[in-house]
Amino acid sequence: MNVLHFEAPAPGGSGTPRAGEPGYRPAPEPMVNAPWPVVAVTLGIVAAYAVQSRFDLQQVEQAFAFSPPQLLGGHPERLVSSMFVHGNWSHALMNAGFCLAFGAPVARLLGRGAGGAAAYFLFFLTTGIVATLGFAAVHWGQGVSVIGASGAASGLMGGAARIIGGQGRVGRMFSPAVLQMGAAWVVINLIMAVSGSLLVPGGGDALVGWEAHLAGFAAGVLLIGPFAWLAGRR
Repeated sequence: MNVLHFEAPAPGGSGTPRAGEPGYRPAPEPMVNAPWPVVAVTLGIVAAYAVQSRFDLQQVEQAFAFSPPQLLGGHPERLVSSMFVHGNWSHALMNAGFCLAFGAPVARLLGRGAGGAAAYFLFFLTTGIVATLGFAAVHWGQGVSVIGASGAASGLMGGAARIIGGQGRVGRMFSPAVLQMGAAWVVINLIMAVSGSLLVPGGGDALVGWEAHLAGFAAGVLLIGPFAWLAGRR
Protein backbone atom coordinates (compact mmCIF):
# COMPACT_ATOMS: atom_id res chain seq x y z
CA MET A 1 0.00 0.00 0.00
CA ASN A 2 1.50 3.28 -1.05
CA VAL A 3 1.40 6.09 1.50
CA LEU A 4 1.60 9.71 0.35
CA HIS A 5 3.41 12.06 2.75
CA PHE A 6 2.58 15.77 2.58
CA GLU A 7 5.11 18.40 3.59
CA ALA A 8 3.81 21.53 5.26
CA PRO A 9 5.65 24.49 6.81
CA ALA A 10 5.97 24.27 10.57
CA PRO A 11 4.22 27.01 12.53
CA GLY A 12 6.49 30.05 12.79
CA GLY A 13 9.13 28.58 10.43
CA SER A 14 9.96 28.61 6.75
CA GLY A 15 9.53 24.85 6.30
CA THR A 16 10.86 21.48 7.31
CA PRO A 17 14.63 20.91 7.12
CA ARG A 18 15.86 19.51 3.84
CA ALA A 19 18.38 16.71 3.34
CA GLY A 20 21.79 17.83 4.58
CA GLU A 21 20.39 20.56 6.83
CA PRO A 22 20.49 20.41 10.66
CA GLY A 23 17.51 18.63 12.13
CA TYR A 24 16.70 16.72 8.94
CA ARG A 25 15.02 13.36 9.40
CA PRO A 26 14.00 11.12 6.51
CA ALA A 27 10.29 10.44 6.16
CA PRO A 28 9.24 7.19 7.84
CA GLU A 29 8.80 4.21 5.54
CA PRO A 30 5.29 2.70 5.44
CA MET A 31 4.99 -0.67 7.18
CA VAL A 32 3.54 -2.25 4.03
CA ASN A 33 4.98 -0.94 0.79
CA ALA A 34 2.83 -2.82 -1.72
CA PRO A 35 0.18 -1.62 -4.20
CA TRP A 36 -3.34 -1.73 -2.85
CA PRO A 37 -4.56 -4.64 -5.05
CA VAL A 38 -1.86 -6.83 -3.48
CA VAL A 39 -2.92 -5.80 0.01
CA ALA A 40 -6.57 -6.42 -0.92
CA VAL A 41 -5.87 -9.99 -2.06
CA THR A 42 -3.69 -10.66 1.00
CA LEU A 43 -6.29 -9.38 3.43
CA GLY A 44 -9.03 -11.15 1.46
CA ILE A 45 -7.35 -14.50 2.05
CA VAL A 46 -6.99 -13.79 5.78
CA ALA A 47 -10.56 -12.47 6.10
CA ALA A 48 -11.98 -15.44 4.21
CA TYR A 49 -10.29 -17.87 6.57
CA ALA A 50 -11.37 -15.85 9.62
CA VAL A 51 -14.97 -16.43 8.52
CA GLN A 52 -14.32 -20.02 7.45
CA SER A 53 -12.74 -20.91 10.80
CA ARG A 54 -16.12 -20.49 12.46
CA PHE A 55 -17.47 -23.49 10.55
CA ASP A 56 -16.59 -27.17 10.35
CA LEU A 57 -13.77 -27.69 7.84
CA GLN A 58 -15.35 -30.79 6.34
CA GLN A 59 -18.59 -28.92 5.61
CA VAL A 60 -16.67 -26.00 4.10
CA GLU A 61 -14.70 -28.36 1.86
CA GLN A 62 -17.88 -30.05 0.70
CA ALA A 63 -19.31 -26.66 -0.26
CA PHE A 64 -16.28 -24.93 -1.79
CA ALA A 65 -13.33 -27.29 -2.43
CA PHE A 66 -12.44 -28.44 -5.94
CA SER A 67 -12.19 -32.00 -7.21
CA PRO A 68 -12.08 -33.26 -10.83
CA PRO A 69 -15.49 -35.02 -10.66
CA GLN A 70 -17.13 -31.73 -9.60
CA LEU A 71 -15.85 -30.08 -12.75
CA LEU A 72 -17.47 -32.78 -14.85
CA GLY A 73 -20.58 -32.47 -12.70
CA GLY A 74 -21.14 -28.86 -13.73
CA HIS A 75 -19.44 -26.93 -10.93
CA PRO A 76 -16.74 -24.79 -12.59
CA GLU A 77 -17.19 -22.17 -9.85
CA ARG A 78 -15.20 -24.47 -7.57
CA LEU A 79 -12.09 -23.49 -9.58
CA VAL A 80 -12.36 -20.07 -7.91
CA SER A 81 -14.06 -20.79 -4.59
CA SER A 82 -11.42 -23.36 -3.64
CA MET A 83 -8.72 -20.65 -3.72
CA PHE A 84 -10.21 -18.93 -0.69
CA VAL A 85 -10.59 -22.04 1.48
CA HIS A 86 -7.65 -23.10 3.68
CA GLY A 87 -6.98 -25.93 6.09
CA ASN A 88 -5.79 -23.86 9.04
CA TRP A 89 -4.33 -20.48 10.00
CA SER A 90 -0.79 -21.55 9.06
CA HIS A 91 -1.98 -22.53 5.58
CA ALA A 92 -3.88 -19.26 5.08
CA LEU A 93 -1.13 -17.00 6.43
CA MET A 94 1.59 -18.73 4.43
CA ASN A 95 -0.34 -18.27 1.17
CA ALA A 96 -1.19 -14.68 2.10
CA GLY A 97 2.50 -13.99 2.71
CA PHE A 98 3.47 -15.48 -0.65
CA CYS A 99 0.86 -13.33 -2.42
CA LEU A 100 2.13 -10.22 -0.64
CA ALA A 101 5.77 -10.93 -1.51
CA PHE A 102 5.40 -11.95 -5.15
CA GLY A 103 2.31 -9.93 -5.98
CA ALA A 104 3.98 -6.54 -5.45
CA PRO A 105 6.25 -6.59 -8.56
CA VAL A 106 3.37 -7.90 -10.68
CA ALA A 107 0.99 -5.17 -9.52
CA ARG A 108 3.62 -2.45 -10.02
CA LEU A 109 4.21 -3.62 -13.57
CA LEU A 110 0.51 -3.75 -14.44
CA GLY A 111 -0.07 -0.21 -13.12
CA ARG A 112 -1.68 1.56 -10.20
CA GLY A 113 -4.86 2.73 -11.93
CA ALA A 114 -8.20 0.95 -12.24
CA GLY A 115 -7.10 -0.88 -15.37
CA GLY A 116 -3.93 -2.13 -13.71
CA ALA A 117 -5.84 -3.28 -10.63
CA ALA A 118 -8.36 -5.14 -12.79
CA ALA A 119 -5.51 -6.79 -14.70
CA TYR A 120 -3.87 -7.83 -11.42
CA PHE A 121 -7.01 -9.42 -10.01
CA LEU A 122 -7.66 -11.20 -13.32
CA PHE A 123 -4.06 -12.43 -13.47
CA PHE A 124 -4.36 -13.79 -9.94
CA LEU A 125 -7.59 -15.63 -10.70
CA THR A 126 -6.46 -16.89 -14.11
CA THR A 127 -3.20 -18.37 -12.90
CA GLY A 128 -5.03 -19.89 -9.94
CA ILE A 129 -7.58 -21.51 -12.26
CA VAL A 130 -4.83 -22.87 -14.53
CA ALA A 131 -3.05 -24.22 -11.45
CA THR A 132 -6.18 -26.04 -10.32
CA LEU A 133 -6.73 -27.42 -13.81
CA GLY A 134 -3.14 -28.70 -13.70
CA PHE A 135 -4.01 -30.54 -10.50
CA ALA A 136 -7.14 -31.93 -12.17
CA ALA A 137 -5.16 -33.15 -15.18
CA VAL A 138 -2.90 -35.27 -12.96
CA HIS A 139 -5.79 -36.58 -10.83
CA TRP A 140 -8.45 -36.87 -13.54
CA GLY A 141 -11.24 -39.22 -12.51
CA GLN A 142 -10.12 -39.30 -8.89
CA GLY A 143 -12.16 -37.97 -5.99
CA VAL A 144 -9.31 -36.02 -4.38
CA SER A 145 -9.93 -32.38 -3.46
CA VAL A 146 -7.69 -29.32 -3.45
CA ILE A 147 -8.03 -26.06 -1.51
CA GLY A 148 -5.93 -22.94 -1.02
CA ALA A 149 -4.46 -20.01 -2.94
CA SER A 150 -0.99 -21.53 -3.36
CA GLY A 151 -1.55 -22.18 -7.07
CA ALA A 152 -2.37 -18.52 -7.66
CA ALA A 153 0.54 -17.49 -5.41
CA SER A 154 2.79 -19.66 -7.57
CA GLY A 155 1.43 -17.82 -10.60
CA LEU A 156 2.46 -14.53 -9.02
CA MET A 157 5.88 -16.04 -8.38
CA GLY A 158 6.23 -17.00 -12.04
CA GLY A 159 5.21 -13.53 -13.17
CA ALA A 160 7.57 -11.92 -10.65
CA ALA A 161 10.43 -14.12 -11.92
CA ARG A 162 10.10 -12.69 -15.43
CA ILE A 163 9.86 -9.16 -14.06
CA ILE A 164 12.98 -9.67 -11.96
CA GLY A 165 14.74 -11.03 -15.04
CA GLY A 166 13.64 -7.97 -17.00
CA GLN A 167 14.67 -5.54 -14.22
CA GLY A 168 11.18 -4.18 -13.73
CA ARG A 169 9.79 -5.05 -17.15
CA VAL A 170 8.72 -8.36 -18.68
CA GLY A 171 11.97 -10.20 -19.24
CA ARG A 172 12.82 -13.23 -21.33
CA MET A 173 10.88 -16.40 -20.63
CA PHE A 174 14.11 -18.31 -19.99
CA SER A 175 16.10 -15.61 -18.26
CA PRO A 176 18.46 -16.67 -15.42
CA ALA A 177 15.95 -15.40 -12.84
CA VAL A 178 13.15 -17.55 -14.28
CA LEU A 179 15.35 -20.64 -14.58
CA GLN A 180 16.80 -20.29 -11.09
CA MET A 181 13.50 -19.58 -9.35
CA GLY A 182 11.76 -22.26 -11.40
CA ALA A 183 14.41 -24.88 -10.62
CA ALA A 184 14.26 -24.07 -6.91
CA TRP A 185 10.47 -24.29 -6.95
CA VAL A 186 10.58 -27.65 -8.74
CA VAL A 187 13.02 -29.06 -6.19
CA ILE A 188 10.97 -27.80 -3.24
CA ASN A 189 7.79 -29.29 -4.67
CA LEU A 190 9.42 -32.60 -5.44
CA ILE A 191 10.48 -32.77 -1.81
CA MET A 192 6.93 -31.93 -0.73
CA ALA A 193 5.55 -34.56 -3.12
CA VAL A 194 7.68 -37.19 -1.36
CA SER A 195 7.43 -35.93 2.22
CA GLY A 196 3.78 -34.90 2.17
CA SER A 197 2.97 -32.08 4.61
CA LEU A 198 6.20 -32.32 6.64
CA LEU A 199 7.38 -28.96 5.25
CA VAL A 200 4.00 -27.28 5.82
CA PRO A 201 3.35 -25.99 9.37
CA GLY A 202 0.16 -27.49 10.75
CA GLY A 203 -0.37 -29.61 7.64
CA GLY A 204 -1.32 -32.73 9.56
CA ASP A 205 -2.18 -35.63 7.28
CA ALA A 206 -3.11 -33.40 4.33
CA LEU A 207 -1.16 -33.79 1.10
CA VAL A 208 0.43 -30.84 -0.70
CA GLY A 209 -0.94 -29.96 -4.15
CA TRP A 210 2.49 -29.71 -5.76
CA GLU A 211 0.93 -30.24 -9.19
CA ALA A 212 -1.02 -27.00 -8.80
CA HIS A 213 2.12 -25.18 -7.63
CA LEU A 214 4.12 -26.11 -10.71
CA ALA A 215 1.22 -25.48 -13.11
CA GLY A 216 0.62 -22.09 -11.49
CA PHE A 217 4.27 -21.08 -11.80
CA ALA A 218 4.31 -22.05 -15.48
CA ALA A 219 1.08 -20.11 -16.04
CA GLY A 220 2.55 -17.02 -14.42
CA VAL A 221 5.67 -17.18 -16.59
CA LEU A 222 3.61 -17.58 -19.77
CA LEU A 223 0.79 -15.14 -19.03
CA ILE A 224 2.54 -12.12 -17.51
CA GLY A 225 3.50 -10.93 -21.01
CA PRO A 226 -0.05 -10.96 -22.44
CA PHE A 227 -1.47 -9.38 -19.29
CA ALA A 228 1.16 -6.62 -19.37
CA TRP A 229 0.27 -5.99 -23.02
CA LEU A 230 -3.46 -5.83 -22.20
CA ALA A 231 -2.70 -3.36 -19.40
CA GLY A 232 -0.61 -1.25 -21.79
CA ARG A 233 2.52 -1.82 -19.73
CA ARG A 234 4.53 -4.08 -22.04
